[in-house]
Amino acid sequence: MTEETRRDEIAAGLAGVEAQIAEACRASGRTREELTLVAVSKTYPASDVRLLAGLGVRDVGENRDQEAAVKARECAGLGLTWHFVGQLQTNKVRSVAGYADVVHSVDRPRLVAALGQEAVRAGREITCLVQVALDGDPRRGGARPADVAAVADAVAGAPGLRLGGVMAVAPLGEEPGRAFARLREIAQAVREAHPGADVISAGMSGDMSEAVANGATHLRVGTALLGRRKPFVR
Repeated sequence: MTEETRRDEIAAGLAGVEAQIAEACRASGRTREELTLVAVSKTYPASDVRLLAGLGVRDVGENRDQEAAVKARECAGLGLTWHFVGQLQTNKVRSVAGYADVVHSVDRPRLVAALGQEAVRAGREITCLVQVALDGDPRRGGARPADVAAVADAVAGAPGLRLGGVMAVAPLGEEPGRAFARLREIAQAVREAHPGADVISAGMSGDMSEAVANGATHLRVGTALLGRRKPFVR
């Protein structure tokens, strides 16, 4: 496939996503300016990230440090904001702190401490979102709803970190609108304690409209932009 053909494919995907966002905004009385589109480029090459940047996309998400660190280096100088959206183990924190501007998956005090330490070491400020396990099961990532306030307080008090807000994935088998309505309530509680924490990262290719209707500020979209992924092979 030529670069021009791939650019046309991505441009068509972006146009489709923007049309969905515009319709969701109309339906919920919101403006497009309230929303940030994070293009999740996992398993896709840095060349796709460069094409996205050329089409005006400025926020890029990755969920594996091994892949993200290389792409961030290859795409340095494009003025991109890098979002780490996957589960984060403490042994990867030093690497992630070197390039991630926003970490969406902060879910435990130990991770907060490690991220803060590495952010200070790198001379950077990292925006952190508290990931919420809306099904109450933290095994797939996320803090239980009852633990969110404590994690948020830890982020707000950590040098090198800034509390941005909350993030969640709609639980499997649950109607996304109901799940995101709960996230909105949790986000409001966090914002009452920390007025600057106004980010709600929710919504992916299949549930963008429900997320917009429930106050999402950041949409994490991959498949609808870049096409169906091939399985990742180590």
